[in-house]
Formats: sequence, C-alpha cells, structure tokens
Amino acid sequence: MKLRPLGRSGLKVAPLAFGGNVFGWTADERTSFALLDAFVAGGFNLIDTADVYSRWAPGHVGGESETIIGRWIAAGGRRDQILIATKAGMEMGPTEQGLSKEYLIRAVERSLARLRTDYIDLYQAHRDDPSTAQQETLEAFALLIRQGKVRAIGASNFTAARLRSAIDAAATLHVPRFESLQPEYNLYERAAFEGELASLCAREEIGVIPYFGLAAGFLTGKYRSEADLAQSPRGTRVKSMLNPRGMRILAALDGVATDLRATPGQVALAWLMQRVTAPIASATSVSQLEELMAAARLTLPADAARRLEAASAP
Repeated sequence: MKLRPLGRSGLKVAPLAFGGNVFGWTADERTSFALLDAFVAGGFNLIDTADVYSRWAPGHVGGESETIIGRWIAAGGRRDQILIATKAGMEMGPTEQGLSKEYLIRAVERSLARLRTDYIDLYQAHRDDPSTAQQETLEAFALLIRQGKVRAIGASNFTAARLRSAIDAAATLHVPRFESLQPEYNLYERAAFEGELASLCAREEIGVIPYFGLAAGFLTGKYRSEADLAQSPRGTRVKSMLNPRGMRILAALDGVATDLRATPGQVALAWLMQRVTAPIASATSVSQLEELMAAARLTLPADAARRLEAASAP
C-alpha cells in the first residue's frame, strides 16, 4: 500500500481512513474488533474517531468508540501499525466542550485513558470555537505535543477564513500548526469544500481527510427511494438527497461502476482519493469493509471522473 504524507506532519497514511463512529453504535465490540483486524490486514492505518462518538445514541454518554479501540489495542491490536486520529470540542456534558486550554488538557487525558495508549497520532479540533482565542487553543495543542501526548494536530469543520487565521497564528507564535483538515466532502456535498478551502489546503500543504466520504451511505446506491431509508439507522440522513440531482449522481456512479466492473461506492471513494489525502468511510461488516478497501486499487480514468463531476456539479 502506497502511503501519502499527511500535511507536513511527517505522518504517512494509506489512501482510505476508517470512520470509527460506528464502533459501539452500529457495530458491537466483537464486530468492531473484526473490522479493525481486517482494516490493518488490508494495509490501511488511519482510524478516525472522536470523544463524542456515540453520545447521540440512546443510553450513550460519549467515548464508546474510543473505548472499543482501546480494548482492541489491549487485546493485541497492533498499535504500532495504526494511526489514531481523535477529536475534541463537541459537547460532552455541561461546561465540557470547546477548545480552551483548560478543557483540552482534561479532554486529552480522558481520550488517552479510553484509548489505552500513551499518545494520539492526530488530535483534532472537532469544530471551531469562536469563544476561545485561537492563540490559546494552539498553545494548548503545542503543550500536548511537547509532553508527547500528541504527535500532530488537525482541524475539523473550519471555514477557510478561520483555518487561514489559525495557520497565521501558529506562525506568529512559533507553535505547531494544523496539519490536516476534516471537512464534509463527497460527490454529493462539494460546494463547501471546493473553492477557498481546497485552494488553501493545496497552497499550505494541509492534508485533507473528509468525513462522510460516501454521504452517509447514499453514494453506495442502497438508498434510492424513501422506502429504502429504514435499512439503516443512518437512513434518515440521506432523505434530503433523494432529489433529481442525487438521482443523476447515482446514475453516473452506476454507469462508471459498470464500465469498471466495480461498485458505486468504490467509484465514489476512488474519485475522492484522486482529490484528497484519505477519505473517511465506515463499514459495519467485514464484507462491506473489504468492498471499500478495494477502492484503493481502482483506477478511475479521466473521462469517468468528468462524467461524475458533470452529474454532481453543485
């Protein structure tokens, strides 16, 4: 597996990241262990999670995904073969959110304990926090890096203006900068990333690891009518995509997939892999994961990419 640089961090990642939001939610512990084993065996290494996963599920408090990853590591998971990317900043309880120095120092210790590891490879600001000065946030991250608890830092859900501001602040303070951006980006959701954000990341050599690489499963083609939405707890997320543009995208994916003897999901991920460092996608079974991993071996011809871009033009 050919690895790609993640910004200027020195970390190298395979072209597909596993979205750990499913661990402890739609994938139980046994299934999660099998998924992690298969992912590493396939030559991939970047596992993305967050402290807040999966606080939205009934009876959950957050930390479920990190806890399962930690148990997998303790049970013999190959820590030296993986890169753990986790995030902080979303609400974990009253006053437990944001990017203040005080909060990040508490949050990282909790994540390290759940993950059963001494360090986090990529620690990300889950969302911007306008109430905290970016200088304070960056100094907190710098402290964690000096302490050896974090290797590199990244941003998620930042606008181009705020990411630019953070990069400038890091340069002024002479502290580590954000080396990655995690935006929502896929064949359906293109407008928010393409343009200023994409140009900024390219100019500054910032790695891009977009979430919802398959648009919550829509781009696999399994949701083609409202009757299909009940197939998964994530089905309600794609209801708004069941529109003429969404159907055009699926039709283009179907056509390219047929030509390449691939699946729509593989084609959608292959398109992203040509444009970013490593898209994030999730699976809830080993067979699903094997299908997704095969996208890294798929060559997408230029004419096929143009067909997809024409069908999905924002």
